[in-house]
Amino acid sequence: MKEIKLRTVDVTQYITPLREGGSLPAIVKASDGFQYVLKFRGAGQGKKVLVSELVSGELARVLGLYVPELVFMNLDDSFSKTEPDEEIQDLLKFSVGLNLGLHYLSGAITYDPLVSVADSLSASLVVLLDSMVSNIDRTVKNTNLLNWHNELWLIDHGASFYFHHDWDNWKRHLDRTFPMVKDHVLLARATQLEDAAKIIKEKVTPEVIETILAAVPEEWLDDASEPMSAEEMRAAYGEFIASRLNKVDDLVKEAQNAR
Repeated sequence: MKEIKLRTVDVTQYITPLREGGSLPAIVKASDGFQYVLKFRGAGQGKKVLVSELVSGELARVLGLYVPELVFMNLDDSFSKTEPDEEIQDLLKFSVGLNLGLHYLSGAITYDPLVSVADSLSASLVVLLDSMVSNIDRTVKNTNLLNWHNELWLIDHGASFYFHHDWDNWKRHLDRTFPMVKDHVLLARATQLEDAAKIIKEKVTPEVIETILAAVPEEWLDDASEPMSAEEMRAAYGEFIASRLNKVDDLVKEAQNAR
């Protein structure tokens, strides 16, 4: 797999906050003229959310699933000085530096499990991917899916890899599966889980995992308050994903039983 090179753009205009999520992402305009949904490093769960977004999103892309383009976004300190809302002002102030943006899909419709488009293989791939990255936030209440041009698009993977919120005990998660798959919004449509598992085994190779993790900026992993170095964290994400690949057949059975 070739090196992943995310484009880097500058935020030029803060347009509006998206208050559906607790982390207050926002629609912004960038120096390339496009609009993005900006995920802030200064939000509640910090840079870990950006790591989750990047790694999960690029894994999804490797599997042929639709994910908005991810870009690095530089935010300077000028925006916080002109923002009247104190909550957003603080968010902008603490997010100066390198953040992550997802290309804004204008006109996209939030996925509705009763009427929206989702073929069975795509649904199966999403269910297994979310089981692999322990994404707890793809439920009926909050689908984090869009239909755009009659295609299924994945957004918001910030809740993935929740083991990284406790680095002292992260290895306890290596032997676990993903019982919360029972609440997955696409589970009913995931009727080709074994086919999806074959695709995952074929496409998510050790080289692919290493390449994706290499794209995570050092500064998003470097945290003096954590017991591990950036290098150790990067290796831990790799070990966790590898453990899930080794258990993909178990994840299939777990999802099938939940259906």
